Amino acid sequence: MGELWFKWHGMDPVDLAFTPALEQAQLIRRGEISPLELTEIYLERIARLDPKIGSFFTVLGDRARQEAQAKTEQLTQSRPEDLPPFFGVPISVKDLIPMAGVPCSYGVGVLRDRLADVNAGVIDRLRDAGFIILGKTATAELGSTPYTEPRGFPPARNPWHLDYTPGGSSGGASASVAAGLCPVALATDGAGSIRGPAYCCGLVGIKPSRGRISQAPLGDKLSGLVTDGPMARTVADAAALLDVLSGYLPGDPYWLPDPEIPFLEATQKPLGQLRVGYLTEILPMGAADAVCSDAVLQTVQRLEALGYTPEPIAFDCTALVEPLITLWRSGVDMGVPWLVLGKLNRWLLRRARRISGGMYLRAVMQVQTVARRLAMQLEPYDVVVMPVYLHHTIKVGEWAKLPPAKIFDHIVQWVAPAPAINAMGAPAIALPTGFAPNGLPTGVQLVGRIADEATLISLAAQLEAAHPWHQYRPAIAVE
Repeated sequence: MGELWFKWHGMDPVDLAFTPALEQAQLIRRGEISPLELTEIYLERIARLDPKIGSFFTVLGDRARQEAQAKTEQLTQSRPEDLPPFFGVPISVKDLIPMAGVPCSYGVGVLRDRLADVNAGVIDRLRDAGFIILGKTATAELGSTPYTEPRGFPPARNPWHLDYTPGGSSGGASASVAAGLCPVALATDGAGSIRGPAYCCGLVGIKPSRGRISQAPLGDKLSGLVTDGPMARTVADAAALLDVLSGYLPGDPYWLPDPEIPFLEATQKPLGQLRVGYLTEILPMGAADAVCSDAVLQTVQRLEALGYTPEPIAFDCTALVEPLITLWRSGVDMGVPWLVLGKLNRWLLRRARRISGGMYLRAVMQVQTVARRLAMQLEPYDVVVMPVYLHHTIKVGEWAKLPPAKIFDHIVQWVAPAPAINAMGAPAIALPTGFAPNGLPTGVQLVGRIADEATLISLAAQLEAAHPWHQYRPAIAVE
């Protein structure tokens, strides 16, 4: 019935599913579609496509329909200008972010039915902005890997090619947006977990500056390495979602002043001359592969066409590796029984329990000391272009049969460009650049100065306008 209604009105359900969230909000305001009709489109797509993709752990179908029905009725009683910015627009939420009364498993199979007893502060902000939450998306077990294959759940798969990973730990979030199962997603990034999945699935993903988004009411995660952030198909949608998520809440250990202008407005802000750096090598790991290096060099050429003069720079993270590994291992010690975890996290947990409190604090101090030096090294540049990962997207299960130590070595090598940005607390935005020979998306990350997401967003919007990518859709999503 819903599909016929849209065809009668000249609106194709697939096109609506891939319409940017900001445009969906305008369609709702103009009465061209209702929140309930839009929600039904996504729930139908999830029911039909997600068994192949595995992007959702929990689908809140009845709850989303009830909320969408209430919002549809509210439309008849409200003026468009009085509605919040994303009134009636669906969204997905990563299953590391608690919602009261909804399962929150952290990617641990035996916890799949455990209900959260509190809302993360960002959940309240989503609701205040008018979003309808469709469900909780798949995450790597304890958020610890750059692929999403947790024990006890089906693996999340890349909509562009189901044999490949959508990344991790926010693989469900990236797969859900790339497949048109929701227009935008809320995810988390502690060592590239937004930027990596955005790269794998051809999306825009923003890792904000430390302190931009509150972690309330829960505590700080991994001494400031982790932040929530948006994932979307367009720069404007990601920027507008960042506006919704941002802001101090009482008691936050880190916080930033509000931006001078909304991040969405920054997408239309002209930029003056910028100093731009770029790199294709991360020490001590070495150079990125041809696919990832070419994406950086292609972006450099596009920036030159826009009038900028990027210059090559060096980036040596050698002193960060060992203390970051200490924090990474410590992050899996969350009170979950050893026996229920996958083999890599069991291996990490055994090593985590050898780390004393003093060793952890020394690692934090080392990370902060080295990160400060790296931030000063990048300070002369308004923007730095670098790979998201050092080699292209891996297949689902590609490392599954390797011993844990070897898997961990592969992970550290693959994600090398990402964790240093978390250590610095700097903002970064992942952008698609095109497609590799195997048909999977490619991309880069733009890294900015602390608290200067606006410049990154402005430059990303320029690149997007010159080379739009959001019109591309995976074949599975349009069958």
